[in-house]
Amino acid sequence: MRFYPPLFFQRIWVRRFHKDFRGVDVKIHRSLLNKNYNSSIFGGTIFSATDPFYAVLFDQIFQRKGYTNLVWLKSAEIQYLKPARKDLFFTIKLSDEEIIYAEKHLLQDGKYVANFDIELYDTDRILCVKVKNEVYIRNLNFNRNDSNKTSSSLQ
Repeated sequence: MRFYPPLFFQRIWVRRFHKDFRGVDVKIHRSLLNKNYNSSIFGGTIFSATDPFYAVLFDQIFQRKGYTNLVWLKSAEIQYLKPARKDLFFTIKLSDEEIIYAEKHLLQDGKYVANFDIELYDTDRILCVKVKNEVYIRNLNFNRNDSNKTSSSLQ
C-alpha cells in the first residue's frame, strides 16, 4: 500500500502489517506536499491516513476465513489536539475478542458495525490527534435461514 497514490502523494507510509493482518503501523511524513498554512500537517492528510486501515484489516482477516465482504468506513470523527509539526505515527491492533465478536455478528445478523479509536503521536510521543472510526462490515453470503442454524450452534 506504500505506493497506493492516495497515500503515496500525501506522504502516508505503511511501515508494516502485523502477522495475519491483526494490526498495522503507519507513519505520516510531514513534507512540502502535505504542509498547511501553519506549517503543520494538513488535516485532510491526517484524516486520509486513518480512513482505510480498519476496513483493510477486517477485510483481509475475513477473506482468509472464506467470507465475501463489503467493508468500509461508515463515519469518522477527528479531534486535532496539537498542531502536527513533526512526523506522526499510529498503530492499529485488532484483538482476538474483537474479531470473534465481529464474526459472531456476521454469522447471526449478516453485518457488523463498531467504533474504533486511533491516537496519533508525533516523534516526541506527544498526542496530536484522536480519531474515532465507525466501521461497517457486510457478509455478502449471509442467508438468514443459515444464521438460525449457526446461532443455535454458537450457544
